[in-house]
Parts: sequence; structure tokens; C-alpha cells
Amino acid sequence: LCTMNKDAQMRATINQKLIETGERERLKDLLRAKLIECGWKDQLKAHCKDVIKEKGLEHVTVDDLVAEITPKGRALVPDSVKKELLQRIRTFLAQHANL
Repeated sequence: LCTMNKDAQMRATINQKLIETGERERLKDLLRAKLIECGWKDQLKAHCKDVIKEKGLEHVTVDDLVAEITPKGRALVPDSVKKELLQRIRTFLAQHANL
């Protein structure tokens, strides 16, 4: 329990530092651009249309759609994009090692 609490505390501290420095916003912008560039956004859009077609527009709520496409959306993110973001976060943490 103590370890989980420390992990949560560390995550909160890192997240706060990312927000304060504006790095979180830069990372989000980078992620958005990379996902568009690799066709992820178009793939997910097509998947949404398929789900709506399959279930019928009047039978799909936004919550249903989110629940249906989230796992696929995560799975479709290319490893190269994940690695690049992870590297950027590691670099940020190394530069702010006094957390």
C-alpha cells in the first residue's frame, strides 16, 4: 500500500511539473501530430463509422462508442510513436531530476 501511495504521489508530482513547464501541452501536440501523420486518426474514424453502421445510429451512445473504440485506439498507436513520447518524457525527467 505504501509503495502504491508513493507511486501515485510521484506521478502527481511529475504531472504537475509537466503542466507547470508547458511540456505536457507540447507532448500532447506532438502526439496529436504523430497520430495524424501515421493515419491513426483516419483508422479510428473509419472504425467509429463501422461501429455506428453495425449497431445503428439510434442505438449508439457516445459512451458506447468510447468503450468500443478505446481498446482499438490504444492498440493502433504505433510503437515508434510510443517510444518517441517515452524518450521525450525521460529526457524531461532527466532535466528536472530534482523532483
